[in-house]
Amino acid sequence: MLQTYIRDLSNKVGEAVTLKGWLYNTRSSGKLVFLQLRDGTGIVQCVVFKGNDEAVFEKAKALGQESSLIVHGTVKADDRSALGVEVDVKDIQVLQNVHDYPITPKEHGTEFLMDHRHLWIRSKKQNAILKVRHTIIKAVRDYFDSNGFILADTPIFTPAACRPTL
Repeated sequence: MLQTYIRDLSNKVGEAVTLKGWLYNTRSSGKLVFLQLRDGTGIVQCVVFKGNDEAVFEKAKALGQESSLIVHGTVKADDRSALGVEVDVKDIQVLQNVHDYPITPKEHGTEFLMDHRHLWIRSKKQNAILKVRHTIIKAVRDYFDSNGFILADTPIFTPAACRPTL
């Protein structure tokens, strides 16, 4: 089955889909596990019901934040969701189960986050900042492109880091 992107799920209500992404967050409630899956186009809630398949349920309970997953399920309408849909999970393929992921949903200091910047950009706030920057840069490029400008990449001169002389 071909991959479906989260941004396209609202057009797939009632259909079987395959999602590929990372586990953004998880919570459980008795016989249900709620997985928030992120694929770069959005975040969707995937629901695993113990009564459907106990092996899939146990697999879902054991997942760590930012685990790499392929989720197979059916898209269902849900007015409570920001996307208007959620996914009823039928199967999960775990490509990588992550444990001890250093950035959790709790608050972290700026120094810690800067030391883990490659991971910090996965957060909602940092991702939103990247999208705004992308939109601005694209608008500038589109303006110059539509007005006959040509981008010329010049050589980059980087000064060597020097230590001060005494």
